[in-house]
Amino acid sequence: MTKTIMITGASSGFGLATAKAFATKGHKVIVAARRRERLVALQQEFADQIYVMPLDVTSEAQINNSIDTLPEAFSSVDLLVNNAGLALGLSPAHEADLADWHRMVDTNIKGLYLMTRKILPNMVNRKVGHIINIGSIAGSYAYPGGNAYGATKAFVQQFSRNLRADLLGTNIRVTNIEPGLAETEFSLVRFHGDKDKADKVYEDTQALTAEDIANAVIWAFEQPQHVNINSIELMPTSQAWAALAVDKVQG
Repeated sequence: MTKTIMITGASSGFGLATAKAFATKGHKVIVAARRRERLVALQQEFADQIYVMPLDVTSEAQINNSIDTLPEAFSSVDLLVNNAGLALGLSPAHEADLADWHRMVDTNIKGLYLMTRKILPNMVNRKVGHIINIGSIAGSYAYPGGNAYGATKAFVQQFSRNLRADLLGTNIRVTNIEPGLAETEFSLVRFHGDKDKADKVYEDTQALTAEDIANAVIWAFEQPQHVNINSIELMPTSQAWAALAVDKVQG
């Protein structure tokens, strides 16, 4: 059965791969992102299955207007994939750029809860729907320089769990997808366009791909209605947890 899927951050990486995967399966897909030209290119590939929604998820006014004016054919969202998000910088907290912190909080936290709050009432009224949030293993495991980014993804994890508690009895499902090392534009954005730094992150590794994350999203969504996948944590085989750091003071 054809479903209506809404994906934020759909112009690249996980969002783009997920949009293509759902469209290939014959679903209607609302693609939301700031870069309209990339969304239009996707629409040209799948025609009427794709609805282009230029959107900055940090703007409550844009979200309200965009969703309130959806055409009838796309107005009942069955799945919201809260994918829009980013990491900026890898400096220790005492050297971090506050502008980077503000932007990560605005996008990764505010954007996610604004979208969720706008879409949820219709799902609850219809007693059908699924929210899939794209978190990160950074929400569970700390690393140097992860400071504000990791904290925003910890919010995604706990917000997802609390949504499940709030929505008990409504038939709405909630899933948090938590990827580890994945090769997309992620590191290019984190290092403000420095391609050499970004490439070194993935050097000599076989990282997860955007398609791997899209597959996880689709698998969670395609489970029977009575099955809720609370979370999926996935890392490439080339990644694992490290030992706890210890600062040995001499003398």
